[in-house]
Amino acid sequence: MAIELRQQLKLTQQLVMTPQLQMAIKLLQLSRLELMDTIRQELEENPALEEVQEEIRLEERTADGLDDDRMADKNDASPESLEVKIEEKIPEDIDWSSYIEEYNSPGRVSYEAEEKEAPRYEAFIAQKELLSGHLLWQFLMTSPSPEEEKIGSLIIGNLNRNGFLEVSVEELAEMGCVNTDRVQKVLTLLQGFDPIGVCARNLQESLLIQARHYGCDDPVVTEIINHHINHLENKNYKAIARALKVGIDHVIAAVNVIKGLEPRPGRQFSDDESHYITPDIYVYKVEDDFVIVLNDDGMPKLRVNHFYHHAMGRGGALSGSVREYMQEKMRSAAWLIKSIQQRQKTIYRVMESILKHQRAFFEKGIAHLRPMILKDVAEDIDMHESTISRVTTNKYVYTPQGIFELKYFFNSSINRVNGDAVASASVQDRIRQIIEGEDPRKPYSDEKISRILEASNIDIARRTVAKYREMMKILPSNKRKQF
Repeated sequence: MAIELRQQLKLTQQLVMTPQLQMAIKLLQLSRLELMDTIRQELEENPALEEVQEEIRLEERTADGLDDDRMADKNDASPESLEVKIEEKIPEDIDWSSYIEEYNSPGRVSYEAEEKEAPRYEAFIAQKELLSGHLLWQFLMTSPSPEEEKIGSLIIGNLNRNGFLEVSVEELAEMGCVNTDRVQKVLTLLQGFDPIGVCARNLQESLLIQARHYGCDDPVVTEIINHHINHLENKNYKAIARALKVGIDHVIAAVNVIKGLEPRPGRQFSDDESHYITPDIYVYKVEDDFVIVLNDDGMPKLRVNHFYHHAMGRGGALSGSVREYMQEKMRSAAWLIKSIQQRQKTIYRVMESILKHQRAFFEKGIAHLRPMILKDVAEDIDMHESTISRVTTNKYVYTPQGIFELKYFFNSSINRVNGDAVASASVQDRIRQIIEGEDPRKPYSDEKISRILEASNIDIARRTVAKYREMMKILPSNKRKQF
């Protein structure tokens, strides 16, 4: 058998990830904030890209026909209506005493009968006060010695975000090359600072400090904190009463005292900032129909720089490297603009399809949410499921029912006893309503909730109820029980 070389033509199809396609896919899965950061970064790095500054000029508006009616009204107006003439001559018979009393008065004073709660001080400052700074300020007010100041700084520097001390007294003494008794003395002083319970080495010590500070260190309270914290967590009050040989009423009273204490003293000084959701899409109900509006507020309007465009048009005066650089930057700018437009168009089409499938939800609420998967929308708008997944990630929509992530509308189905399936999100909402309406002294078990749902024509197993309850971060029945 001879081996030979041959030339052969073959027609095949394959997906090529061009730079433009890569940029389009990247922008598609970005959230609104990430997209704006990407645009700002591209504006800084690409000189061929510029932001259109919206300047409304009277001449432009007139040329575009936007202000013709207003200009016509202005031309028809009489001279007296265009200007107000002020009498500059002051009358001679002015009563200056009444004039001074009238115009030098502080003005009308208004009093509000209803007292409104003023915003917190933290809302007016740029940065929240940290726990370390708050403790150090209190410590320095006691005029400590240099050695005590060193020990106090070590203790404060080794607190975690909850205000607990993460190292032992011996380790602090070794780090500061001081006596353990001096460390313990400073630590005891810091434990009396605001917030009460800070600088404790564990939860039990923090609760004991708070109980002692507020004068509620009853022997039963102290014993529960020291030796029965596990029973307290599981609400096994009968076991506590048997162990302490006291009545159940006394145990419940002590438990109520412990519930009023702060398990994490440093929580109020947390540096976590609230991130508010800005919807990418708005869905409004206008009469009997719904209108979809894309949120373009704050989104920079981009265009290719005119200077680069004209320079490329002349062409002859540019060297090869300069021309290649300018072409690359202009191409990148054009791709970004087209990718943003394609992204907005895709989001609109996906939202339009979701609205068509989930119209009952937009009209009546969560109870009418239908089961839907990515494939349903992908087939409706003739796109791939992976594209739908990218579009619905970290995108939020404002609806008459509230603000939801686009992923929220895609959920599995739960069979009914008789009839069509129901969405899992609707079942979760129904479980929440059942738990909210239960008797706190006799909460429903997962099995009982399953039977209630079955009576409501929803076929669901007990373990599925438990799974949904855990997803909604709802405690089991034994921990929901109130005495």
